[in-house]
Amino acid sequence: MKVLLFGVTRDIVGLAALELESSASNAPGTVGELKGYLKREFPDLKGLSSLAIAVNQHYAEDAITIGPEDEIAVIPPVSGG
Repeated sequence: MKVLLFGVTRDIVGLAALELESSASNAPGTVGELKGYLKREFPDLKGLSSLAIAVNQHYAEDAITIGPEDEIAVIPPVSGG
């Protein structure tokens, strides 16, 4: 499962993308599980005010199921004016 990282999430993780083993028994199966996994593996992500996940170019709620064929992007908080 390929997870693309943007903005400050890329800076925290130190990579533009992560490759997660989707066949592993502990692989995230939902957006919520993916968020939990990322925050455990990269604790500095917990300091962000929000962390959005897009699945196949659409913002996704925590209950959405994810799989190896999905395009997944981690989107940090955005500010502007």
